[in-house]
Amino acid sequence: MRWSATLIPTLKETPAEAEITSHKLLLRAGLLRKLAGGLYTFLPVGLRALRKVERIVREEMDRAGALEVLMPALQPPEIWQQSGRYETARDVLFKVRDRAKKEWLLGPTHEEVVTTLVAGEVNSYRQLPKNLYQIQTKFRDEIRPRFGLMRAKEFIMKDAYSFDSTDEGAQLSYQKMYDAYSRIFQRCGLQAFAVEADTGVMGGKFSHEFMVPADTGENEVVYCESGKYAANIEKATSRGPLKATPNDAILPIEKFATPGALTIEALTKPPYNIAAEQQIKTLIFVVQSKVVLVLMRGDDQLNEAKLTGLLGTAEFRAANPQEIHTALGANPGSLGAVSVSNFPVYADEILRGASGMTTGANEDGFHLRNITVARDIAAAKFSDLRTARAGELCATTDQPLKIRRAIEVGHVFKLGTKYSLALSALFLDEHGKQQPCVMGCYGIGVTRTLQAVIEQCNDKDGIIWPKSVAPYTVCLTPLSVVKDCPVMQLAEKLYAELTAAGVDVILDDRDERPGFKFKDSELVGFPLRVGIGEKSLAKGEVEIKPRGGTLQSVKVEEALSHVLEWVKSA
Repeated sequence: MRWSATLIPTLKETPAEAEITSHKLLLRAGLLRKLAGGLYTFLPVGLRALRKVERIVREEMDRAGALEVLMPALQPPEIWQQSGRYETARDVLFKVRDRAKKEWLLGPTHEEVVTTLVAGEVNSYRQLPKNLYQIQTKFRDEIRPRFGLMRAKEFIMKDAYSFDSTDEGAQLSYQKMYDAYSRIFQRCGLQAFAVEADTGVMGGKFSHEFMVPADTGENEVVYCESGKYAANIEKATSRGPLKATPNDAILPIEKFATPGALTIEALTKPPYNIAAEQQIKTLIFVVQSKVVLVLMRGDDQLNEAKLTGLLGTAEFRAANPQEIHTALGANPGSLGAVSVSNFPVYADEILRGASGMTTGANEDGFHLRNITVARDIAAAKFSDLRTARAGELCATTDQPLKIRRAIEVGHVFKLGTKYSLALSALFLDEHGKQQPCVMGCYGIGVTRTLQAVIEQCNDKDGIIWPKSVAPYTVCLTPLSVVKDCPVMQLAEKLYAELTAAGVDVILDDRDERPGFKFKDSELVGFPLRVGIGEKSLAKGEVEIKPRGGTLQSVKVEEALSHVLEWVKSA
């Protein structure tokens, strides 16, 4: 490709809308342009890089035995109602109506569609296992699109779905996809790692997210240095913080006045001086019109993803003051669960066995001290509900936990039979008995992966593309573009030879100053630049510079072999 014949509208200034490095570079390097919030047009160079990511994904999916299909983006709401996600996923669903006023959904994902397909085509264990995948545009009604392709309303995703006859078979399918994902991100030049993850509205038994470390990432990952444990903050567990020293004696409950002390922090100050870890924080939620109490230690934060898993639904909200007063007879700041028996009470595991605690008395302006949880809140059901913190000991390795930010680029789920039962994806086993397919689903944000590469691979001058996904591998940069001059003759010769050898090469034939052309080459990030100028050519040399590397001079007669050897190297 000749630079003058394509469209690479580079920018000197960063558009105001761009917040993170990769988003800035996507725009400045002329890879995309914004149409509206969360909607982007891919320009030629950006599309070339995207297609290379897609090619790697396809090759590894095919290698893992998955079969490519293409499903409709427009979906009937009835199948989402059958699965139960019409309500649980309603916040992200785009809904449209046709000329007959019938409602349709623009697909954010395709579990319902693919399960409906398999329900109509598979009826025997002999037809299993099957793994179907597609690379397709998805639509999600993001409340706040941001960071370019990281959180967009329209994006390209690879989604795959496995169907097995047994749980053991489903685990093998899951592992194949897990391994394929590891290869995909490695081939894309990404340093990605897998972490345990919450299944969220997808449901299912367990899942892993593939994360790319980045200071600008929207996810927090909890990990230990050994590499033997890593989890999304929504899933992470620990051995917990050091427990407050309990009172040796089990003392009677004592009610005491706390006028104006409505927060954990207020009770830590004189005249009360009650440490946060000696307090019980009482949170009130409404779950499907029913009140539930959630108890946390005063210095801990509730992890709502864990509460979702415990309750089995994401359909809950914080109770309003009127609902709280009606339920417990007091206002926020004086709440507790002592002697509460008419509402479900869930307590964080760290409170199991706690004594010498303080909590609200369910009477405005009063608290209770000397609370022994086992004695005084006997109705509590315990579960891990807290958000793990840096420095706490890992439950797996006993090493201190660390937290870092990361970008999620892929997610694998073991779904079990949630969708196959709801949508009748059933088969006859070897005994003639009807069974539901055991499913897994596996997603890669293709457009997000492209941006993650840029977020991880850049410097002050621009993008540093890995060779595997670079839009063009080699940029030929003649410093004079006068037709038939020696510089241009050599550039044309190398261009023809590299093209014939199958190398993705772009010839910068623009009549611009050398510095301008070099800066554009660095900004767009082509892995190798071959500079051809009159001075170097007079010495029988050309200048070769890997992106981010050192400039070196190479004899003209060796230039082609040198470039080809570099392109083929790992």
